[in-house]
Amino acid sequence: MTPIRTLPLALALLGAALAARADEVQVAVAANFTAPMKEIAAAFEQESGHVVKVAYGATGKFYAQIKNGAPFEALLSADEATPIKLLEEGAAVAGTQFTYAVGTLVLWSAKPGFVDEKGEVLAKGDFQKLAIANPKVAPYGTAAVAVLTGLGLLDKIAPKFVTGENIAQTFQFVSTGNAELGFVALSQVMENGKITKGSAWIVPGKLHAPIRQDAVILAQGEGKPAVIALMDYLKGEKARTIIRAFGYAI
Repeated sequence: MTPIRTLPLALALLGAALAARADEVQVAVAANFTAPMKEIAAAFEQESGHVVKVAYGATGKFYAQIKNGAPFEALLSADEATPIKLLEEGAAVAGTQFTYAVGTLVLWSAKPGFVDEKGEVLAKGDFQKLAIANPKVAPYGTAAVAVLTGLGLLDKIAPKFVTGENIAQTFQFVSTGNAELGFVALSQVMENGKITKGSAWIVPGKLHAPIRQDAVILAQGEGKPAVIALMDYLKGEKARTIIRAFGYAI
């Protein structure tokens, strides 16, 4: 048999070997991180051969699902408190928690010129509805309430709240016009490092506690190479470049 004829066989054997090592990762991801995670997962799958199965939603709901036996192997939370709580309760693997991104809150409207660059539209009150994520389960909602409280506007604006189940639904309320403006994640309105639609006020970080978003390997993912590989990939420069492009700090 000539070397040329053995090449297809060798490639087939290599492909079979890679397929044998490939695995799936079941990961729960905070809704605000949807766009960057889609890019990161695609790049990770291409480079590793593993398959990433992602569910997007509110961190508080993921916590309840994990405690009730949901088959997630890793959590990319919208806060740092939830992974800590899961670790304390034995539902996550010790030593695996790390901050993968620091979120940025933005007051945004789909209407150009509606939100000024200093957020003074809030004090003027010339709007009927303001969307926020549920502060009981969504850290971005908690941050929004902190901002309004610090500005002395919470009591005035609270009757105008339209509350989203998570930050994704909150963004939908604003983008569809069901609310003239709302507090969303900068990552939802930024492309290639720029806000490309509507009008926005990027909320200064001093107005609320840092939105540290932590990842952790859950008990069901303990020791699984594909899960460990994904977590390591999130710490790498390729993933970090994607994360920064969507307005997050590292």
